[in-house]
Amino acid sequence: MFIYLILLVLVLILKWFQQHFSYWKDSGVAYLKPTFSVWNVRDNRLKINLYSLSEQWYKQLKGRGTFGGVFFFAQPIAIALDLDFMKSVLVKDFQHFQNRTAYYNEIDDPLSANLITLDGTKWKNMRSKLTPIFSSGKMKMMFPLVAGVANVFIEMLAREVAKEEDIEMKDLLGRFTTDIIGFCAFGIECNSLSDPDAEFRVKTSNIFKFGFPVLKIAAAQKFPSIARAIYIKLYEPEVSAFFLNAVQNNVQYREENNVQRNDFLSLLMKFKNEKSVRNKSGNQLGTLTIEEIASQAFIFFLAGFETSSTVMSCCLYELAMNSDIQEKARANVMKSIEKYGSINYEAIQNMNFLEQCIKETLRKYPPVGITTRQVSKDYQVPDSDGVILQRGTTLIVPIHAIHHDPEYYPDPETYDPNRFSPEQVAQRNPFCFIPFGEGPRICIGLRFGMMQIRIGLAHLLKHFRFTLSSKTSVPLPLSTDHPSTDSITNPTMI
Repeated sequence: MFIYLILLVLVLILKWFQQHFSYWKDSGVAYLKPTFSVWNVRDNRLKINLYSLSEQWYKQLKGRGTFGGVFFFAQPIAIALDLDFMKSVLVKDFQHFQNRTAYYNEIDDPLSANLITLDGTKWKNMRSKLTPIFSSGKMKMMFPLVAGVANVFIEMLAREVAKEEDIEMKDLLGRFTTDIIGFCAFGIECNSLSDPDAEFRVKTSNIFKFGFPVLKIAAAQKFPSIARAIYIKLYEPEVSAFFLNAVQNNVQYREENNVQRNDFLSLLMKFKNEKSVRNKSGNQLGTLTIEEIASQAFIFFLAGFETSSTVMSCCLYELAMNSDIQEKARANVMKSIEKYGSINYEAIQNMNFLEQCIKETLRKYPPVGITTRQVSKDYQVPDSDGVILQRGTTLIVPIHAIHHDPEYYPDPETYDPNRFSPEQVAQRNPFCFIPFGEGPRICIGLRFGMMQIRIGLAHLLKHFRFTLSSKTSVPLPLSTDHPSTDSITNPTMI
């Protein structure tokens, strides 16, 4: 009987897999046969490079429909292949795709309930509250805070250059953006530029050190109600406690001493203390709790310091590889400084060729290689003979693959800032360049991220020239050390 029971279980499991693996075939959608070769185990951790994986799927399926079907383990996943379909998903038919697939637990793990992970009405209300914080006017107000950190950065880098040794720029740029975001989001002088072992820097490094177990997250995303019922958390208690305490202590100090500053924390505090915040339609949005303030400040930090430092690092790598482009970018910076008298807000807005270099870096090394959406209600795919994406289906928009598609960018591995001249941009579909996403869920911190990147690169090009170290890998390999972010392996340069 025991043997029969085992056989019955095996048959049921086999039937379950057969049913799931026939999903796309039954739906009449072009698909890739399931395989278990998409993952590998190293250092006792499951590691998946979604950059490479999504690009493989995209290349194999492109031309076979507006989207294709793949399997991630046993879960059917749709992958967008057509730019007009991507526009429908991200903008035109957003009401069908307003949620990401992210898991959050606002009771047991308050930092996880942030603007990136929230869904439905909770996301809509939070987005309405936070949008004014990232207006161009607010960015101009914060410019002096970022510029002050940049000046400290240049002084520190000058001391390092005087040692006449190779300098690891990715690490220094990470400390630079840590100090900026820590200062603007938490109101904390992190001092990681002067002390690489500063507490704030160490704690933030632990966010990636602990990692996010892929199987646990996949299960939590698939069964969020069960995951919350058994208290599944994304972040280690030590990390959560540190950031929550940092915000609570700072808010308390500012309230008791009537401290006013032009940073994110002060703007968020207004939603804590004002009782009748309304959106443009006049609807009340409610206030923010201290936990909600902490979670938003945390995600500003998490999304801002690693991505911006990676973009600057990769841009410097390419400029070091292409000295003629570096000199042209430097000339553009110096001309703008001469016109406006210093690296001020107006000056960085008019460094057009530097802007092209940044955009070409974002094309070649997008800090977020994919974006995901979950179908919130059944969606009939346009021009597809009645194909329906069912509610609950996960859809991937493969940003990295699109940015490297030779149909849109001939010779895509070549670094060419002229791709982003006004003339060339006008000839392309805008949805073949979406490093920050697009539509209502476009990255809310886009302006701030670009501002700190412009400021950092403008100061660096003004004061230094960059060449490659013998330790630098050419080309840059992708790292699987941080599977949640698919970050680029650190380039070393002097």
